[in-house]
Amino acid sequence: MATAAYGGSMDASGLPLLDQRIADCRACPRLVSWREEVACAKRAAYADWTYWGRPVPGFGPADARLLIVGLAPAAHGGNRTGRMFTGDRSGDVLYEALYDVGLASQPTAVHADDGLELYGVRVTAPVHCAPPANKPTPEERDTCRPWLVQELRLLRPTLRAVVVLGAFGWQAALPAFAEAGWSVPRPRPAFAHGARFPLDGLELFGCFHVSQRNTFTGRLTPEMLRDVLRTAARAAGLPATAA
Repeated sequence: MATAAYGGSMDASGLPLLDQRIADCRACPRLVSWREEVACAKRAAYADWTYWGRPVPGFGPADARLLIVGLAPAAHGGNRTGRMFTGDRSGDVLYEALYDVGLASQPTAVHADDGLELYGVRVTAPVHCAPPANKPTPEERDTCRPWLVQELRLLRPTLRAVVVLGAFGWQAALPAFAEAGWSVPRPRPAFAHGARFPLDGLELFGCFHVSQRNTFTGRLTPEMLRDVLRTAARAAGLPATAA
């Protein structure tokens, strides 16, 4: 199995260097082929875009107290714009909710230079390349894990809470936390929306993913998402608005 070539321990450049190395990764042939094919073929609505077409690094400050862990970039979202949850409807739902609870500077995420800032929050994913049908394989998930492990280690001095979106992210995140040095109980906590577990100095929260399948059917409502984000923000010591 290939491994993400992150080159061992990081130097003082920290997250910016990690982000650069993630963006240069070519460890998974299927994902490399797919992301580049999508970037070349494009969607008709984005025919005038120059697609990013590479792994998408995490987004947010290096001293984040709250981390949000998704699944993987969307083919015509993050794979197009180069920023997590930017340019697709899932991102629209997530960033509007972050704005509503006072954790983002604006409710929309259109492109990487749109001025969006996150306040004490970083957004990442266990898989950094857009996968076919939004379904990474277990091998691809495991190959990408070293990037998440290193990101967690770099965030550890300030990180106080984590919101994991969906069961896939949950299953990918818990081994990464263990590898990054946190004590993860066994049996591992089960995923559920609204789940909350103490994790060796962290508060870990589960939330249904902000996919269209969940938001269009009402399985995840804006109110449900805001409630989880608000509770997690307060657990992290971040100010969160009540409305």
